[in-house]
Amino acid sequence: MKSPLLIFSILLLSVACQAQETPKDTATMKPKIEKTDSEWKAELAPDVYRIMREAGTERPFTGEYNLHFEDGSYRCGACNAVLFSSDAKFESHCGWPSFDKVADNDAIIEREDRSFGMVRTEVLCANCGGHLGHLFDDGPTETGMRYCINSLALDFESASDSTSTSSNSQEAK
Repeated sequence: MKSPLLIFSILLLSVACQAQETPKDTATMKPKIEKTDSEWKAELAPDVYRIMREAGTERPFTGEYNLHFEDGSYRCGACNAVLFSSDAKFESHCGWPSFDKVADNDAIIEREDRSFGMVRTEVLCANCGGHLGHLFDDGPTETGMRYCINSLALDFESASDSTSTSSNSQEAK
């Protein structure tokens, strides 16, 4: 009889932990650009909206920038803010573009994510608040960090021609 009670208690605790959510709009984490959901829906392609505004995740190994190693800058797919340099990108074999540091410490917001029964660090664009991916402390470089970012949350600006090779929004930015 103790075994079913123990299992029930563990399941109940697991569900309770999943229901916890960190506040999204604290004074120190407020993005600079504020738009309504309707405005973001009109601006972003549906799959980009799902990733960036609903904290979705693209399937691993399917993203445009997973195995992309051209020199340049990776920008936010919603607001065009510079987030990562190609110098910080590495192949992590996880299925998503991975970086070991941000282009500027003020470019992102990190917050605790307790979804799916895990504790992770969510990465958001500090300019628009868009969900980018997650940060892990298992990176292979000297920083020890692995910013695991959805390709759909990024645009790329080549160093050679300074033009974006992809546009994730439906309208020009």
